Amino acid sequence: MQVSGFDWDEGNWPKCGKHGVSREEIEAIFHFDPHVFPDPAHSIDETRLLAIGRAGDAGRYIFAAFTLRVREGETLIRPISARYMHAKEIEHYERQAKD
Repeated sequence: MQVSGFDWDEGNWPKCGKHGVSREEIEAIFHFDPHVFPDPAHSIDETRLLAIGRAGDAGRYIFAAFTLRVREGETLIRPISARYMHAKEIEHYERQAKD
């Protein structure tokens, strides 16, 4: 799927930014091949997805919820929420990724 960019506004940025993750970090995880999986528990009105990734090789692990929106014929990633992962979550993720 070809994604053209990100959909930010006053509806989603405050919720993402309140955990200290910058827009640049959130956008960067999508450029470094994050692990993406469905979020059926929160996909009531629209399909929501979850991503785990890093903002570069030395970046911290970030957990992000997002959806895809089509605007003017272009597909955009619309982050819903994002936060840094805790140490135990990272350990669990890295064990799962090895298998």
